Amino acid sequence: MIAVLTALAVCALIAPGVIRVLGTRGFYVLALAPLGGLIWVLSHWPGSDRAPAMQTITWVPSLHMDIVMRMDTLSAILSVLILGVGTLVLCYCAHYFDDARPRVQVFGGEMVAFAAAMFGLVTSDNMLVLYIFWELTTVLSFMLVGFYRIRATARRSATQALLVTTFGGLAMLVGIIMLGERTGSYLLSDLVANPPSAGVYVDIAVVLLLIGALSKSAIVPFHFWLPGAMAAPTPVSAYLHAAAMVKAGVYLVARLAPAFAPLLSWQVLVIGLGSVTMVLGGWRSLRELDLKLILAFGTVSQLGFMTVLVGMGDANVAMAGLTMLVAHALFKASLFMVVGIIDHATGTRDIRKLARLGHRLPVLAVTAAVAGASMAGLPFTFGFVGKETAFGSVWETGSLQPWQRDTVDIVLLIGSIITFAYTCRFLWGAFGRKLRPLPSRAVAKMHPPTPMFLFSPILLAALGVVSGFISGWIGHWFEPYAETLPDYGHELEHLAMWHGWGLPVYFSIVVIVGGTVLFLVVRALRERIFSFKPLINADRIYDATLRGADTLSLMMTRNTQRGSLPVTQGIILCTAIILPTTMLFLGSRDRLEASGFESATQAVIAGIMAAAALATVVLRNRLAATLTVGITGYGCGALFALYGAPDLALTQFLVETLTLVIFVLVLRKLPAEPEPRHATAFKPLRALIGLAFGVSIVLIGLFAAAARTGQPVSIDLPAAAYDFGHGANAVNVLLVDIRAWDTLGEVSVLIVAATGVASMVFRNRRFGAAPRVADATRLYGPNHDDDDDPIPPDRTTWLLGSEFRDPRHRSMVLEATTRLIFPTMVVLSVYFFYAGHNSPGGGFAGGLTMGLALVLRYLAGGRYELGEALPVEPGTFLGAGLLISASTAVASMFLGAPALSSAVFEITVPVLGHIKLVTALFFDLGIYLIVIGLVLDVLRSLGARLDVEGPDAPEAGSTVAEAVAARRAGDR
Repeated sequence: MIAVLTALAVCALIAPGVIRVLGTRGFYVLALAPLGGLIWVLSHWPGSDRAPAMQTITWVPSLHMDIVMRMDTLSAILSVLILGVGTLVLCYCAHYFDDARPRVQVFGGEMVAFAAAMFGLVTSDNMLVLYIFWELTTVLSFMLVGFYRIRATARRSATQALLVTTFGGLAMLVGIIMLGERTGSYLLSDLVANPPSAGVYVDIAVVLLLIGALSKSAIVPFHFWLPGAMAAPTPVSAYLHAAAMVKAGVYLVARLAPAFAPLLSWQVLVIGLGSVTMVLGGWRSLRELDLKLILAFGTVSQLGFMTVLVGMGDANVAMAGLTMLVAHALFKASLFMVVGIIDHATGTRDIRKLARLGHRLPVLAVTAAVAGASMAGLPFTFGFVGKETAFGSVWETGSLQPWQRDTVDIVLLIGSIITFAYTCRFLWGAFGRKLRPLPSRAVAKMHPPTPMFLFSPILLAALGVVSGFISGWIGHWFEPYAETLPDYGHELEHLAMWHGWGLPVYFSIVVIVGGTVLFLVVRALRERIFSFKPLINADRIYDATLRGADTLSLMMTRNTQRGSLPVTQGIILCTAIILPTTMLFLGSRDRLEASGFESATQAVIAGIMAAAALATVVLRNRLAATLTVGITGYGCGALFALYGAPDLALTQFLVETLTLVIFVLVLRKLPAEPEPRHATAFKPLRALIGLAFGVSIVLIGLFAAAARTGQPVSIDLPAAAYDFGHGANAVNVLLVDIRAWDTLGEVSVLIVAATGVASMVFRNRRFGAAPRVADATRLYGPNHDDDDDPIPPDRTTWLLGSEFRDPRHRSMVLEATTRLIFPTMVVLSVYFFYAGHNSPGGGFAGGLTMGLALVLRYLAGGRYELGEALPVEPGTFLGAGLLISASTAVASMFLGAPALSSAVFEITVPVLGHIKLVTALFFDLGIYLIVIGLVLDVLRSLGARLDVEGPDAPEAGSTVAEAVAARRAGDR
């Protein structure tokens, strides 16, 4: 299973390149991955001699997030649909798209990635990992539905599907955690085998789980997103909305039915809402004029039908549910493909513009008729077998009260009548003559599809018929799942095309007659029947909900985010004061612990920090205030050093220095002091908030120090760092090994911050590396202001970029100092990186040191010198660093170890001698590159970019040409 999942993931990664090289024919190559997975599943069917064992990979055991994959009958059935239909849809894509279609390369990767996510979803036994795959399908669905991104309808539909299914997914996550904590296990197999005792807690958890399942499968009241998703390309509808994504909710209901079907809350939501969905979706289908929307609302109806069957908790009814699950995937995927071919050939899906298409495309018409027969439940199809089994098993079920059972059977009968009617409407609308002697204009101008374009829908429709004749053999594959459910005294019946005369046959006759009559009535009186406006419209409720959320957010923002920094800070600080102190007064902590200074030096440093903080408040000069803030930071680093934490002190000093540089880069564009009209007098309220915040932080610290009752973990940390992380520097081992997950998250935030700063500064322009001297010499030489040929700078000058600076801004002392210090800082940076595992330093400290070296080079030589010092885009460093760190995190999993596990290799190298290499070094290398990229990004954004933004500089861009123009304009 893991091999299949890995193969699909790899195929998704290479898909854009394959399609870029081979064109749309590359879809055939991509189809090999799900085809191989399908062959593997069929050859390792559960219960056979080659059935796969449960596979487990330790991932995050502390969070109960081990990757546990299990293939049972239900998983195998869904896997066959996901991989089989996925293979045919990819083949269909080869003819649906042309090579010139934008984003078709990415589309191929997204489709294969979706297949991988769905396969992972149905084979995951760990509920938390299942949730991860669940949300992956949501995100990929958003991308696929929004394929036509220039269309407003596609963007709206994609967003709508994302919001609805994400809301359901979050509710499901809460339910998963509640059940996992109650049972002590997050494995689905354990939950179903040993369900928790019924009660309010379990009811709430089950309802939350069902919200996720029902939203995914478009069950009322979440049904409205599915018709909107028809803005997606037809292959997406044929796959996601027929065979894959919408089946995820049905799968979850079927998976949990053995444990929770008897619960009243389950029956109300699953059976009640499923029944309403079947009737409502079918009725809405009758009013549509778009072939795709007819199928979309029909899909909503069928999903309600399947949800009722698999959620009833009866073995025989479950057999009917699985039959309909498979039959629906076959006929609905085929019919969606038929609609795609019609749209591709005629340019329309409007049934009012299609007439006599069946005469022009008889093969396509026959294909649609065969698939439609299965959807309507006509004899000799697999859909007929499922419908007959459903009628008979529901009539005899013991899982419901008699009145409930009869009500459900009547609802299923009404829903089946409507299904027959909208099937007739679909076939008549697409291929009917409509009393026209000649084809309609769209049909007359159509171009016929190629035979290979027809291959996938023909095969799926044919399988729907073949499956009906071999239903008895297929039923044996379904029975192991059905046997996990109670039979209520009725022997498990085998699937068959014909069980003799009985209630199901009579119901089928009623369906055919009633459906035909309903179709004729709707065709004749459609305008009158559907002229009224429905009292409740879920789509309008969704829009109203979004408007309400927008209004609420605007109101909250208006009152809390006024664009005033003091107001924003005041709200944050008041929140930080009120919440913790309230908990203290409520008695959550009743003891505090305080200790005095251990030396006079500490008291002196603390006094200096307090004086600097007070000076920051009263100083008017911005630069002076910034420097006094820096004193508090350096004082903190000094305290770290006094307490015997050199690693923390080193990092604090480096961070404080870099922060001061960033402040200065920004302050050089601001007046030295605030303008008098913007200056504010002393504010007692602000002083009170500041004083209260300081006091509350001190109190919280004192109470927190007394909260520990056990032995501090820090006592054992040095020994654990050496034994577990193979390093003597406990701080560095903690960052890159023991708590590496936290570090990975933090460096990801750094990347986001760097990107945000660059986006604000560069606005709508593409930004890259800092300009280099070669760029400048192509336009003007040093100290050369006329339009003659450029004069190249003297190549013997070490800081070439300084030759292009205004002489008034140059400092010979700084340039000479930089020439001496820069190489030393680079060497020191590399030393910190390599020595950090056993001595003070590490990737973070090393990266900061290298960053400060670049700062020095920039201050001495200007923006062109920055490009000479490191002629690489910051994004390259950021991306490479994150890739290395993430790859290190994942690499250990392929060796059977938890993520971010470290290993040590000891080798003897000539000259160097005996070397001990810890793999955490590579994780630290990623951090090293990310920090360098961050500093380079800040220098490029707040340094090089702001250098060319003067009063006479162009508004947009930081190109050399603009710099030259600005300079020459100023000189004139």
